[in-house]
Amino acid sequence: MLLKPQILSKYKSIVQEKIEILQKMISDLAIDAQNDAKGSAGDKHETALAMMHLEQEKLTQNLKEVLEQKAILDKIDDSQIHNVVALGSLVKANETHFFVSAALPKIAIENHDVFALSPQSPLGTKLMGNKIDFQLEINTTKYRIQSVE
Repeated sequence: MLLKPQILSKYKSIVQEKIEILQKMISDLAIDAQNDAKGSAGDKHETALAMMHLEQEKLTQNLKEVLEQKAILDKIDDSQIHNVVALGSLVKANETHFFVSAALPKIAIENHDVFALSPQSPLGTKLMGNKIDFQLEINTTKYRIQSVE
């Protein structure tokens, strides 16, 4: 049986690593922009600074999204067992494990693939609030909930 604490811990570490990488990239860009500002002038310099600024904005937006994912994961109580699908549920449907949290990459825990999905995703929306044996269809794929933890 898959353990929710292991799954939640793995996803939290993935998100934390993303946060640290993005923060370092943003910091490095700021340092590069400061160093570039000291030594150059002219159109090429202005274009380079503008490109760095755009990249910094993009990275900042990515960081904001990852921080939102972290906030969602932080709300989940991995000791709670659910009778119906809710945020933090581990759902088994068609022999596939879904962790209802945030849209995150697939992970492997104890030789099982686990897919993290958002409650707002098409599949997440249809799963939310339902119990074992509930059946649904997404993109011609039929699912039957086998278990909810």
